[in-house]
Amino acid sequence: MPDEAAARPNLLRALRETAVTALLAFGLFLPLIGFNTVQNIRNELVLETRWPLLFTFVAILAGLRFLYLVVVAPLMAERARAPSRPAALATLPTTLPSWTMPAVIGFILVYPLLAMLIAGPGAGKWIDNFGIQILIYVLLGWGLNIVVGLAGLLDLGYVAFYAIGAYTCALLGKQFDLSFWMLLPLAGILAAFWGVLLGFPVLRLRGDYLAVVTLAFGEIIRLVLINWKDVTQGSAGIGGLPRPTFFGLPFNASPDGFAARLGLEFSPLHRPLFLYYVVLAVVVLTAIVIGRLRRLPVGRAWEALREDEIACRSLGINTTNAKLAAFASGAFFGGLAGALFTARQGFISPESVNFSESALILAIVVLGGMGSTVGVAIAAVVIIGGTELLRELGFLKQIFGAEFDPAQYRMLLFGFAMVLIIAWKPRGFIGMREPSLVLKRRQVIDATLREEHG
Repeated sequence: MPDEAAARPNLLRALRETAVTALLAFGLFLPLIGFNTVQNIRNELVLETRWPLLFTFVAILAGLRFLYLVVVAPLMAERARAPSRPAALATLPTTLPSWTMPAVIGFILVYPLLAMLIAGPGAGKWIDNFGIQILIYVLLGWGLNIVVGLAGLLDLGYVAFYAIGAYTCALLGKQFDLSFWMLLPLAGILAAFWGVLLGFPVLRLRGDYLAVVTLAFGEIIRLVLINWKDVTQGSAGIGGLPRPTFFGLPFNASPDGFAARLGLEFSPLHRPLFLYYVVLAVVVLTAIVIGRLRRLPVGRAWEALREDEIACRSLGINTTNAKLAAFASGAFFGGLAGALFTARQGFISPESVNFSESALILAIVVLGGMGSTVGVAIAAVVIIGGTELLRELGFLKQIFGAEFDPAQYRMLLFGFAMVLIIAWKPRGFIGMREPSLVLKRRQVIDATLREEHG
C-alpha cells in the first residue's frame, strides 16, 4: 500500500516543483533570451527585451516538468514495483513489422520525386538540405561508428578525415582537372592512409588520452588548411570545384549539357536530383560493406577490442592490426563523405571542417547507439533534419518580432535533446552492443555434455 501511494501523482508537490523549475528557467534564460542587444542607426548598442519569447520558453519547460511529475514519474514507479513482466507482455514481438524496412527504403527512393511533386520548382532546397545533407551525415556517422561504436576508440578529431577527403577532391580537381568519379575513390584512399598514420602514434593510448591526441590531430589539420595559403588559399577557401556528370554530360544549359543531349527541358533540379541518388548509392554500398565487415574476423576483433583489450590480447588477437584497420576504415568513409560534400557545395573552406563538426558527428553516434547502424542513421535524420526544420520556422518572427531567428536556438534545443536522450536512453535510440558472434546458452551446452557422457 505505501508503494502504491508513492506511485500516485501528488498534485501539490508537482505544482511546487513546477514553480521552482519555472523560476530556475526564468533566471537561466533571462540573460540568454530575455535581453537582446542591437545596433541602431547611430552605431549604438541598444538593449531590447523579448518577454513573449522568454515566457514561452519558461512555460514550455514548466509544462514538461509538470507532465513528468504527474504522468511519467508514477508510471516509472509502478514499473519499478513490478517484479517481472506479465506473461502476456513477454510474448509481444520485440522487433518491427516486416513491412517497415521496405516502406522506409521505398520512401527514401521516391523522396526527391515527392519533393518535386509537392514543392514544385522550390524542391531543390528540400532535396539538398533534407536529402543530400542528411545522407552525407549518415555516411559520416557510420564511419565514426566503426572507430567509436565497434572498436571502442574515442576519436574527437574525425572531422580531419572529412577535411582530407574534401580538400583532396578540391585540390586534385583544380590542379589536374580530374573528374569527380576519379576523385571520389582517391579521397577515400588518401583519408584511409592518414587514418593509418594517426593510428600508429596512438596504439598505446586509451580513453581520455586517445581523445586528446585525436582532438589535437583534427586541430592540426584545420590550422594547416588555414595557414598553408599557397596551396589551400587559407580562409578564403577554394571554389569552382568539379561537379559530378552523367557519363560526361554536365548538368547545365549548354548545348552539350545533360538536358539538351537527352531532349529534355533544362531544369536546375536535374543536378541535385542526380547527386541525391549518387550519394544514396554510396550510402547503400557503405551499409553493405560495414555489415559484411562486422561478420568478418576483423569485425569480431573490433568488438572484442571494445569490450576488453587485455582479454582480446590474451586470445591471440593482434590489437595493433585491429586498431589500424578501424582507423583506416572509418577514415575511408569520412574521406568519401568529404568528396561528396565538395560535389554538393562546389566550395570548401576550413570553416566547414571545424571541431563543432566532429562534436556533431560524435553526438550522432552516441545518440543513435554506439555500434548500431540503424540507430546512427535515425539519429542523423533527427538531428540534421531537426536543425534544418528550425530554419523553416520563419513565421515565428511575426509572433516574437523580426529579430527572432529560430535557427539561432538550434544548438540550445540540440543540447536539451541530448540531455533528455542521455537521461532516458543512455545507450542511444537503438543500443546494440551485443557481439555478432555469441555462445549458446549454458543450459543447452550442459545438456549436450550430459547426453554425450551419459
